[in-house]
Amino acid sequence: MANIPSICEEATYTKIFKEYIKSLHNYLYYKTGNKAMSHDLAQEAFSKLWQNCAKVMPGGAKGYVFKTANNLLINEYNHQKVVLNHQAQPQQQKTIESPEFLLEEKEFKTKLETTIADLPEKQRVVFLLSRVDKKTYKEIAEIVGISKQAVEKRMYNALDTLREVVSEKIR
Repeated sequence: MANIPSICEEATYTKIFKEYIKSLHNYLYYKTGNKAMSHDLAQEAFSKLWQNCAKVMPGGAKGYVFKTANNLLINEYNHQKVVLNHQAQPQQQKTIESPEFLLEEKEFKTKLETTIADLPEKQRVVFLLSRVDKKTYKEIAEIVGISKQAVEKRMYNALDTLREVVSEKIR
C-alpha cells in the first residue's frame, strides 16, 4: 500500500484548504449573492472535512467540501430560489462620452446584471463560474456535480437568454 498523506495531517489539510477555499467561496457566493453567508458556509464545509478527515481521501476532498457546502446551503434556504445581488461598482473616472451615452451604458449594465441575476440558478452558477472564475466546463462539471454536456447545455441556455437582452437593446 502506497503511503498516501492523510487529510488529518495538518500540512495536507492546510494545502487542500488553500487550494479550494477561494473557488468554494465564489461558488457559494454565486448561488447566494451573500458574501458573509458564502464565507460562513465555506468555513463550515472545511470544518466538516476536518471532523471527517479519516473518512475522506485527499483525492476526494474537493468533491467532499463542494458537496457538503451545497448541502449546507440547501438546508439553510430550504430549497428557496436566491437572487444574486450585485454590489455597486465604484464610480468610474470621468470620460469624454456624452451624458446620454453614459446613461444608456449604465441602463444597459443594470439590465444585463438583472438578467444574469434572474437566470435560473443552475444556469447562473455555470455562467458565473465560466465567465468570472474562468473555470473550464470540465472543472464546472466536477464542482456542480453534473456532466460536462449538462454544463454545456446550461451555458448555451444562459448565453441565449443574454443574447436576447443584448439584441433588444440594440434594436
